Amino acid sequence: MHPDTPQWTPPPKTPGRPEPPAQLGRIMRLFRPYRGRLAVVGALVAAASLVTVASPFLLREILDVAIPERRTGLLTVLALGMIATAVLTSVFGVLQTLISTTVGQRVMHDLRTGVYTKLQQMPLSFFTTTRTGEVQSRIANDIGGMQATVTSTATSLVSNATSVIATIVAMLVLDWRLTLVSLALLPLFVWISRRVGRERKKITTARQQQMAAMAAMVTESLSVSGILLGRTMGRSDSLTSGFADESHRLARLEIRSSMAGRWRMATIGIIMAAIPALLYWSAGLLLEVGGPALSLGTLVAFVTLQQGLLRPAVSLLNTGVDVQASLALFQRIFEYLDLPVELAERADPVHLAAPRGDVRFEDVSFHYAGNQEPTLRGIDVSVPAGSSLALVGATGSGKTTLGYLVPRLYDVSAGRVTVDGVDVRDLDFASLARAVGVVSQETYLFHASVAENLRFAKPDASDDELVAAAKAAQIHDHIAALPDGYDTLVGERGYRFSGGEKQRLAIARTILRDPPVLILDEATSALDATTEQAVQAAIDELSAGRTTITIAHRLSTIRGADQILVLEGGAIAELGTHEELMARGGRYAALVRRDARTPAPVELPG
Repeated sequence: MHPDTPQWTPPPKTPGRPEPPAQLGRIMRLFRPYRGRLAVVGALVAAASLVTVASPFLLREILDVAIPERRTGLLTVLALGMIATAVLTSVFGVLQTLISTTVGQRVMHDLRTGVYTKLQQMPLSFFTTTRTGEVQSRIANDIGGMQATVTSTATSLVSNATSVIATIVAMLVLDWRLTLVSLALLPLFVWISRRVGRERKKITTARQQQMAAMAAMVTESLSVSGILLGRTMGRSDSLTSGFADESHRLARLEIRSSMAGRWRMATIGIIMAAIPALLYWSAGLLLEVGGPALSLGTLVAFVTLQQGLLRPAVSLLNTGVDVQASLALFQRIFEYLDLPVELAERADPVHLAAPRGDVRFEDVSFHYAGNQEPTLRGIDVSVPAGSSLALVGATGSGKTTLGYLVPRLYDVSAGRVTVDGVDVRDLDFASLARAVGVVSQETYLFHASVAENLRFAKPDASDDELVAAAKAAQIHDHIAALPDGYDTLVGERGYRFSGGEKQRLAIARTILRDPPVLILDEATSALDATTEQAVQAAIDELSAGRTTITIAHRLSTIRGADQILVLEGGAIAELGTHEELMARGGRYAALVRRDARTPAPVELPG
């Protein structure tokens, strides 16, 4: 992170209060766009439940009427009816699964894209203070962990609830006394499942946090930079040991999650499986005490219904447990979805069709919420179209922050920054991106071909345009000499190329974008003298005719700037040309003398 970069802090929380739980109503709203399909699923569920409940009644007629009375025709019809119920139940189940899974996956897609879109809107400081692995874990592990809940739990809940209700009604029709015996322990089962659900929710929260920590460690230590640092520092064994510890903690949490309430839920299954014996015993007692006799068909049909009640009832209880556990995942996703958007586009933004590149800072101050002192204060300077401004000053003086206000990577706290007289906060993001280009010290290249990296700036660029941009950036000859030319993979974070080559690729990418305003963030500070000359030549080519704001580290590169602004403590210390500031003998002259005494870095071949 650059020293001038302000820190991002999450929105304040009320002290002493827990995080608000993910509301079931909000979760249900995720399914609202698909309510038509869900209605079809509900109809299929209801039809399947009715067909399933009909089978025991057919069985009763077979045992009480068709077989005792030797009515072969009726027996055939009833037997075919039982087969038909099985076929219809299976067909309804397949259709229900297809529709519900489709809806669930679309909701998952909405969640993933919603989180990704929100993260694209977060300020730069959010990413400098949040581990990459944590962000990846929210999108991959947390949303992935909700897949079973989103794709099947809602349907399972409706299906099992409908089956339980239909079965209980059918049981009441057959015999209300045996129904009361069957349902006597239901309140106990509900109480047990709720306790298990709360326990699993706590474990799920801890498990997802541990998965995020492990993902962050993998992302950092197994990147190219991480591998280089670990091996050169002799810490590979230590990193492996640390990863093993993290993995061991995750394994313990996975075991706890899997076994949480397992014995209590198993007890429920045992009791419900034993209920048929209790029903036979109760039917015998009714005969002993002189109660109305039950026919064999009624008793067998009732026990069949009760056994049919076992699966959806236990599944319903388990679904309740899963829902409570998944609330922890929803809560982590909602935390990201609820992050405040600090850099939002206006409802009616201004569109710049052909920006000229006239930039002005009007009494600009910048104060980040987490800092006691303002980063910038009272900055007032004009950069006419086509001219150049260099920003110099000690580390932490606010150079990068001031430069990043132009492309609106941050918003001013007071005053305004304008492009062609329009406040950058009033511009639409597309216009601002076309108007302002940034070449930073830390060049980022995707793990893709050279051509794909260049076309990131202009997707419809022709091959001739790529070559012209690369020639202007003085990198074409090197690319052409590669075995695969412009189809060469640059490697993870561009590690197939040297620092100077990556900088020139970044410059070529910016040339393709062709912005009238250019922000150069210490683009040559980490290069040796020879490479710096090549990159500086490419920068000069890029800067020609553009409004250029250079955040300078080596003062020798900015002597020809139209204006040089010296920052000290976030305020303007000096402003003028190189000759004017040297004549004053002030802060800038002191910086130049110090810079002249500092030897340039030397890069050895290979």
